[in-house]
Amino acid sequence: MSLQELKSKRKSSIDSLVKKMGQINGNAPQSSDDEKMWKPAVDKAGNGQAIIRFLPEPKGEEDPVVRLWNHGFQGPGGWYIENSLTTLNRDDPVSEHNSKLWNSGREQDKDIARKQKRRLKFYSNIMVIKDPANPQNEGKVFLYEYGKKIFDMINDQMNPRFDDEDPVNPFDFWEGANFRIKIRKVDGYWNYDKSAFDSPTPLSEDDDELEAIWNKQHSLQEIISEDKFKSYDVLKERLNKVLGLSEAVAAPAPKPVEEKSSSEYLDDDIPFDMETKVSDDDDDLSVFKSLMDDD
Repeated sequence: MSLQELKSKRKSSIDSLVKKMGQINGNAPQSSDDEKMWKPAVDKAGNGQAIIRFLPEPKGEEDPVVRLWNHGFQGPGGWYIENSLTTLNRDDPVSEHNSKLWNSGREQDKDIARKQKRRLKFYSNIMVIKDPANPQNEGKVFLYEYGKKIFDMINDQMNPRFDDEDPVNPFDFWEGANFRIKIRKVDGYWNYDKSAFDSPTPLSEDDDELEAIWNKQHSLQEIISEDKFKSYDVLKERLNKVLGLSEAVAAPAPKPVEEKSSSEYLDDDIPFDMETKVSDDDDDLSVFKSLMDDD
């Protein structure tokens, strides 16, 4: 697809993108220090700000955002830090085990399931417009990992709540909008509630410049490619080791699973930092990866 084709289809594509965003809302690799990945910086008080622009789907791909579910919890046999096969719409041993716990009828089992719940992240390409803490990033294209709160802000742009507001596709080169990230520490946690989109404006009036930006975007499908996931059997073996389980002592047989129970496994948008208070809604698991080598 050429840039002109991308430009010409943007009016019709917002409807299909809205549908896809709705499908995505509900399943990101673990964070890395990869030079392709951008993170907002915060000061010692936990405050930070930046301006970014979400970019359209990379060349050869269909969507400007992908999601990934993962797990991160500790048991008597060590840490379980793995991507969830539910990302690929496949059975996953942790989700199965948590469903059994959730439907056992015992509140203590629900508490365990909550601690082992899936963690949700989204990924998109962005251009950094302003990064006061790291100005060398400005004008560059990165991958950006974000949580459900920011995803919901994107959805709100595409699905306005009031009749006098027009839908905006934040991923559009020409009619998208810059996103102002504002991070505060509230009750010990990072909070993005003050973040907001600007009014729509072209990223550039120069199609050659937009083409160059488009060519610099990173693949999103690589994030959820097959090689990022272990097989069901390998994950099951790892889970049994971490939790000290055997087939004979597995959780009770499940009652019929209610659809609403899956919402208990959704996370909040709380980045993990060793100096930041952590709740069991926290979903940035990369800091635990070194601990796995101790098993």
